[in-house]
Amino acid sequence: MEGNLPRAKRLFGTNGVRGEIGRDMHPDLVLRIGLALGSLRGGSIIVGRDTRTSGPALASALQAGLMATGCRVADAGVIPTPALQYAVGKHYDAGAMVTASHNPPEYNGVKIIDTDGTEMGDREIVLLEDRIFSDSITTVAWNRVGTVVSAPHIAEEYVQGVCSHFPEGAGEGMTVVVDPGSGAGCATTPALLAGLGCRVHTINARMDGTFPGRDPEPTEEGLAPLAEMVKATGAAFGAAHDGDADRTVFVDEKGRFLEENREFALVARHLTRNQRGTIVMPVSTSRLVEMVGREAGCRVDYTPVGSIYVARRMRDLRAAGTPVMMGGEGNGGLIFPDHQFCRDGGMTAAMMVSLLATTGESLSALAGDLPEMTMIKEKIRTPRARDAVLTLERAFSGEDLDRTDGIRLNREDAWALIRPSGTEPLLRILVEAGDAGRAEALHREIRNHLRNAGITTGARS
Repeated sequence: MEGNLPRAKRLFGTNGVRGEIGRDMHPDLVLRIGLALGSLRGGSIIVGRDTRTSGPALASALQAGLMATGCRVADAGVIPTPALQYAVGKHYDAGAMVTASHNPPEYNGVKIIDTDGTEMGDREIVLLEDRIFSDSITTVAWNRVGTVVSAPHIAEEYVQGVCSHFPEGAGEGMTVVVDPGSGAGCATTPALLAGLGCRVHTINARMDGTFPGRDPEPTEEGLAPLAEMVKATGAAFGAAHDGDADRTVFVDEKGRFLEENREFALVARHLTRNQRGTIVMPVSTSRLVEMVGREAGCRVDYTPVGSIYVARRMRDLRAAGTPVMMGGEGNGGLIFPDHQFCRDGGMTAAMMVSLLATTGESLSALAGDLPEMTMIKEKIRTPRARDAVLTLERAFSGEDLDRTDGIRLNREDAWALIRPSGTEPLLRILVEAGDAGRAEALHREIRNHLRNAGITTGARS
């Protein structure tokens, strides 16, 4: 995280501010965010949204706040977050995306995109929050009020930008199925893959903020209809997005869900065919990605949990002259720095086309070549999350500990991450090993230390 912050963030979390409509998230709050952003940045600012039913009201409130501070506002309408970020990086002084990403339809929120196309960093977010909470807002006179114009071309420009990274006809002869989940990916991903030459079938590709086909979170269970369509059409793979399409998850040609860390490892292995460089990822990412990277001579750099920290570390490394190959998280959110410094679901889907076209192998065969790993996840609801981390830090003080985010215990045959949630009274535990028995043993060891400290264990996932 960004060091020496003047104070902790009070409103924004790792990926913007989110809440349930009518309870935590209101147009008046979003209006204040618009006023604060306009006062802080000014200039030309683009606004986009996903398909949620509350999106038009919140986007209008955001635009009103921006115009009241004199900003020139571009309304991109429904668009993926990475498409908005692509536009900011090329044309605008900042951006704001109305989305709650993978959360249920009753939620919505706002992500702030800074001038460089990445999500606004912690230090700037604290300054933005100061304006929200202290009424430090600069509005303009009647004859300087800002304007709003429609920007429907942004989606097409983004699609062309992604396609430009691949040879013409890269997906010729390949059949794929796209499940945007009725979210913002409907606007771009089918067209994008068709632009690569693929034959594209779709499911849940009609924009609908009630998300009738499945939840915005693309889970293995929710993607069963996608898996069936992949098998029925003989497709090479199925690709599914979350609500704002900054993440992509896959099912293989047999309809089997590809775990997201394995997706990361496969794409990293594909990229190492032609380039080398640092792979940047949070401490919560599977060691599988590190194994693949190091096999190819790539360095791995770990960050705190959150795509913003990954993206900004990648930028900093490149600015310092360090080659950076890719970055991402183990949730389908991959970052390709030659394209842009943000999670990009459309680019990830296109990269899968390139991977299969280049290797000539099936997705199931490629995934089968990766080592098997066992990952255990647990959440403990407790107000003593930070005490728990200190307890385990003492218990494992003689071992290899990484304190980047909570503590990560690194052993030769296993590792574990224990960290407090940034938004809830939760302790998150993640344990991984190449052998199920070793993963279970380390998990029991952690649970026993917590139990002895009077902290009860929670539910595994």
